[in-house]
Amino acid sequence: MNEDRAHDLLVVGLLTVDAALLAMMELMFLTLAVGVVPVPVSALLALVSTPWLVRRAGELGGAWSASLPLIAWTLTVAVLGLAGPGEDVLLLGDWSTLALVVAGLVPASFVLGRVLRGKRAARTAPQPPPAQSAEPASSSYEA
Repeated sequence: MNEDRAHDLLVVGLLTVDAALLAMMELMFLTLAVGVVPVPVSALLALVSTPWLVRRAGELGGAWSASLPLIAWTLTVAVLGLAGPGEDVLLLGDWSTLALVVAGLVPASFVLGRVLRGKRAARTAPQPPPAQSAEPASSSYEA
């Protein structure tokens, strides 16, 4: 049992690191454009990956585990976006930045709410009565 729990915690840790690495990659591709047309690859990646990471962490652990990837993603985007490498600001004041933040936070927050609601419902659900012993019932057949 402890091995399963340790494995789950290790996977949640890896999901959290993955969320931070994805946030870094999304920041690097934030200004991607083909010619003069901006391509919102970062927002699409955040839209798909961040809710999945939160849901998967919630399946493996509790409510706190489910929130770790979202916290890591948010902190990485905030720290590197506002005070990035070499004091560069990677979060620009345009629609692609807004799309990245909304695509990363809103769906993942809804998934986190669903995970928390599911954990709370499982905790407050009435417990089934203990199972009766499976002794064979004696039957009296008269032939």
